Amino acid sequence: MSRTHIEKNTVQETLVIPLYGRKLCTEQFPGLFRDPRAVELIERIDYDFSAMEKQSKTLSYRFGALEVAMRENDLMIEAKDYLKEHPRAVLVNLGCGLDQTAENCDNGRCRVCNVDLPDVIAVRNELLPPGGRVENVAADLNDLSWFDRIDASDGAFFLAAGVFYYFKTEEIQRLFPAMAKRFPGGRLCFDAANRRAVKIMLKTWVKEAGITGISDYFSVDSIEKDVLPWLQGVRVSGRGYMLGYNDLRDPSVPGLFRLMARIGDGFMKMQIVRIEF
Repeated sequence: MSRTHIEKNTVQETLVIPLYGRKLCTEQFPGLFRDPRAVELIERIDYDFSAMEKQSKTLSYRFGALEVAMRENDLMIEAKDYLKEHPRAVLVNLGCGLDQTAENCDNGRCRVCNVDLPDVIAVRNELLPPGGRVENVAADLNDLSWFDRIDASDGAFFLAAGVFYYFKTEEIQRLFPAMAKRFPGGRLCFDAANRRAVKIMLKTWVKEAGITGISDYFSVDSIEKDVLPWLQGVRVSGRGYMLGYNDLRDPSVPGLFRLMARIGDGFMKMQIVRIEF
């Protein structure tokens, strides 16, 4: 079987970081999380993983992998909850990368639409070709014409993992109300953090991109102050994404990680935000 080559220092390289995190978490915390497809995909990618393998021995990297896995687990819980009332809904994975959260929620009747930039979808089409009830859509989320590709006649659940940190607040303030207007009865769930945490997350990326206005990027210190004022007529709620859905009381999880999870959910306001259109 031929392997898909991914170059270093490209947008496509960002796909392998969360993918490797899910593989690592599957191996180290199997009682909490399993993603055998991530393990399989790593084997099909031609990429030098040696740096990640070396880092995977560190506590910080292992905790980062746990964060990635818990975020995916939380979004799966939210998606399955929506499917209980809308079993034929479309699950739309925004900024999907190589993530298969939507496919992992398949109830045999729902549809899946994975949306990301063209060069990302090109890799996804090679590794995870669409078919049946799954569609891959190449689009810039800020170009709202991608709305036309979403058949929400039976409901629509939108999820985004690790995506909106890279959006400016003004872009989010345009995107979310437009989604609410276009997809009434739909639901959007995504991970967010406060300004302090976003600054830490984006530090390297912002420096490389030559960006100085870090405060322009979307963060949520308070749903009441940072979301509700510009998103009227909808229900918005949030739950800590490390401990809000799972208490992490598994023998494979070090006690230190549970402490770090409390700090993340509390001090850094790491949460899953749910918006019901």
